[in-house]
Amino acid sequence: MKIEQLIDMVNQIGGFFDAETNREEAMSDIADHLKKFWEPRMRRQIVAHVATQNGAGLSGIVRDAIARHSNALNGGRQTIMADDRWAGGGGSDAG
Repeated sequence: MKIEQLIDMVNQIGGFFDAETNREEAMSDIADHLKKFWEPRMRRQIVAHVATQNGAGLSGIVRDAIARHSNALNGGRQTIMADDRWAGGGGSDAG
């Protein structure tokens, strides 16, 4: 998928969660949505965009959410977790 399409999609998601008054929770919710509903290759592509292009075109909260949760979005363990919502969800617990 073209990065421009992913940027548009994730900014729409971010716009929904940006209404949350707790910014940390909003960023977790954005990442949680991507983990649950986006294919791994889409997540890898948007994480790479943040890493290589500093998230050009992304809203601030989306860029920050992806940067903060990039390991989990790429299938690794979450390092900054507000709660246990990702425990066992969306992937293997083998690692």
